[in-house]
Amino acid sequence: MYGVNRNWQGDPCGPRPYIWDGVNCSDDNSYPPRIISLNLSSSGLKGEIAPSLSNLISLQYLDLSNNNLTGSVPDFLSQLPLRILKLEKNKLTGFVPDGLLQRSKNGSLSLSVGENPNLCSSVSCEKKKKSNIIVPVAASIATLLVVIGAAFAIFFILKRRRQQAGKVETESNNNLDSFESKNRRFSYSEVLTITKNFERILGKGGFGMVYHGHLNGMEVAVKILSQSSVQGFQQYQAEVKLLMRVHHRNLVTLVGYCDEGDKLALIYEYMAHGNLQEHLADSSTSILSWEGRLRIAVESAQGLEYLHSGCKPPIIHRDVKSTNILLNDKFQAKLADFGLSKSFAAESQTHVSTVVAGTPGYLDPEYYVSNRLTEKSDVYSFGAVLLEIITSKSAIIRIDEHEKTHLSQWVESFLALGDIRQIVDSRLQGNFDVNSVWKAVEVAMACLSPTANRRPTMNVIVTAIK
Repeated sequence: MYGVNRNWQGDPCGPRPYIWDGVNCSDDNSYPPRIISLNLSSSGLKGEIAPSLSNLISLQYLDLSNNNLTGSVPDFLSQLPLRILKLEKNKLTGFVPDGLLQRSKNGSLSLSVGENPNLCSSVSCEKKKKSNIIVPVAASIATLLVVIGAAFAIFFILKRRRQQAGKVETESNNNLDSFESKNRRFSYSEVLTITKNFERILGKGGFGMVYHGHLNGMEVAVKILSQSSVQGFQQYQAEVKLLMRVHHRNLVTLVGYCDEGDKLALIYEYMAHGNLQEHLADSSTSILSWEGRLRIAVESAQGLEYLHSGCKPPIIHRDVKSTNILLNDKFQAKLADFGLSKSFAAESQTHVSTVVAGTPGYLDPEYYVSNRLTEKSDVYSFGAVLLEIITSKSAIIRIDEHEKTHLSQWVESFLALGDIRQIVDSRLQGNFDVNSVWKAVEVAMACLSPTANRRPTMNVIVTAIK
């Protein structure tokens, strides 16, 4: 907002050999660390005091003195845990909020507001202030009564509509099972027709072969259960049950299924650009831009956020990895492969006790030791995927013939040197914003914390990447 030009890169509280000039952070072990001090004195600031300062909810020291700030002193400053507030030598006008004056009187706040010619900061202002607000308050009360009357009218109209809509919804839900089974269940002969007798292979996974097909003019991917797949039937059931009840733009859509005897198949929307790992590999002919990578990261995170927060009770994917993030013809990312997913028995449940399952490099170490599966297990896996997106390297890196290391340890070796550019995929040739990379790496490393309670939630992650 103010166009301050300083050497500010990455997270102001992130670990590195230097800190932001004029910024101090909490030095306790809480996560995330918080900005507690901000000094912008004599920085040529113009305009009003920025409302976004209210987001610094742990701020104890704020110095905005000796600038050209105008407008009033905002009331939100009273809500911050400030111990020192310096606003002198500006062009502020109006009144100092009562909350700041009271805290200054009782000694909990050191307040400096001198040399603002049109700013009233004494108790004598309060009478003037009160007399100035009587008329507007009376007018506001009259307006409020009108608004309340209108609100009651709208409430009763909406209530009547809701009752009618609820009636329709109940009737729909009563028929939901039969509707879905009639329209989503296919015979094996129909599967043969859809795939033209399995003419074109798209790929192969642990579940079985995946074939290209056409259904009512729409391209689809048909996954056929392999007879040799030990866990196949359980995963097949889990995936059908989950995808029949959850729907999100960043989850692959289940178009239909087949369970005719020992012939089991799942029919999905076709994802034209395959999986994310293919596009990060050295052999890929197309190189994802930095903005494209961040978009894929956000969309993948939104899919997980929906499973964790949008589903009641929450669902844990349990196998988040770059091969399970698919891209459609517009490069929109969608989570796939829900065969290992687990749902909480109740919304209040904190974890699921289960046999460890997942993929090395993405597997939560705490879950591996305790068998206690939580949403933070998906967060760990997503952290590994995010580092893959940034570096285009595998989650497990081979150092030599005998030694391997986790991608996060490789990244940490460069962070210790403050060398962020060496972390990014070299094929981008520097076409990225360094601050953006710092933020993305810091989010990823937070996700990969060995301790689950120090990892952020998917809601926080989505906001941070955006």
